[in-house]
Amino acid sequence: MLRTIIDAFKVPELRNKILFTLGILALYRFGAYVPVPGIPFNEFANAFASSGVSMTMLDLFTGGALSHFSVFSLGIMPYITASIIMQLMQGVIPAVGRWSKEGETGRKKITQVTRFLTLGLGLINAIGYLFLFKSSQYGVVFSSEVPEIVTDIIVVFTLVAGTAFIMWMGELITQRGIGNGMSLIIFTSIISRVPSAIFSSVNLQADMGMGIVITVIIVAIVLLCIPAIIFVERAQRRIPVNYAKRVQGRRMMGGQSTYIPLKVNAAGVIPIIFASCLIYFPAQLAALFNVGWLTAAANAMSTGWINWLLTLGLVVFFAYFYTSMVFNPEETSDNLRKQGGFIPGVRPGSATTDYIKRVINRITLPGGLFIALIAVVPSILFYFTGNQLIQAFGGTSILIMIGVALDTMSKIESQLKMHNYEGFFK
Repeated sequence: MLRTIIDAFKVPELRNKILFTLGILALYRFGAYVPVPGIPFNEFANAFASSGVSMTMLDLFTGGALSHFSVFSLGIMPYITASIIMQLMQGVIPAVGRWSKEGETGRKKITQVTRFLTLGLGLINAIGYLFLFKSSQYGVVFSSEVPEIVTDIIVVFTLVAGTAFIMWMGELITQRGIGNGMSLIIFTSIISRVPSAIFSSVNLQADMGMGIVITVIIVAIVLLCIPAIIFVERAQRRIPVNYAKRVQGRRMMGGQSTYIPLKVNAAGVIPIIFASCLIYFPAQLAALFNVGWLTAAANAMSTGWINWLLTLGLVVFFAYFYTSMVFNPEETSDNLRKQGGFIPGVRPGSATTDYIKRVINRITLPGGLFIALIAVVPSILFYFTGNQLIQAFGGTSILIMIGVALDTMSKIESQLKMHNYEGFFK
């Protein structure tokens, strides 16, 4: 991996993309510490420190921006929620489903609707946070130098503008940088909490020496788990494919053997992200309406056995759902038939389609259960120990970090291969 990064910096075009990506991420981290106008920083920090578990988890995905009530307090969550809605709508609304099959034109339409939906969700969340922090639960008093309604409008406008700016930065990274911009922003938000979590873990015990030992043990366990996670992320079920011989002009074509690679975890970290958004969506509703029973329900869903069961079920569900969205057995079977390919021992047509579906269903279940357990087990340990390092290095966090890191490295390697091929042909 280090060799790949060194080689990447030797290519001027690729080096510029990497530096551009790092610059945008640095700008994002800077914005996470710029408070909205009129916020009493110290008073708000003290009030937020006594907030519930649901707000703490929301703060994790914003990289600490919410605890500072910065311009990026809403984070990337409105965009992810909007993306989930649009993914679901593809199977519910026929027009959206047709857009997904129209190639680049349809993708642009879906992207445009996702942007507007993100701003709408951001507006709802911004108003909710404003009312929540002004309620008796927090009692934060904003600047009184201007009328209250003016301050409220400024705060809401700043938060929505921050969401739009994050969305713009993510798209810039995707278009002009390296990797998926939205995923890298989540990666940056999570990893930025690691240093403070290590410091908190060391000082959690009365004896600092014992705290250091526990912290080292946790880090060692995480490092040992990384190879297993990478192994499952890269695991494939290869379906053999043979091509029949045919005469084309004066040449004999076909007769080759290849395979269809099906990943055990084809959905990657998407099920974790989708499940996290849905589980912590009640916390966002609680912030909007500030109702006692809703806040209690949000806290219950954010920790404890309810959270564990929901995470387990939703991760497996979204693993199947997203795999069915990105891989179409009917289309694969049809393409094989048109190209003269067949799976040994399986008849072309509907039998091939059914066979591919059965294989996908069999390999998706262990893949989904694996990432679900990786997400749930650290949550259980954190529940009983209260060690924030476990939360920072939790299953959701570590899967997102590893998945995004692997995806980004794959894109860097593909860029290097393109550069090498260009040099060869020149």
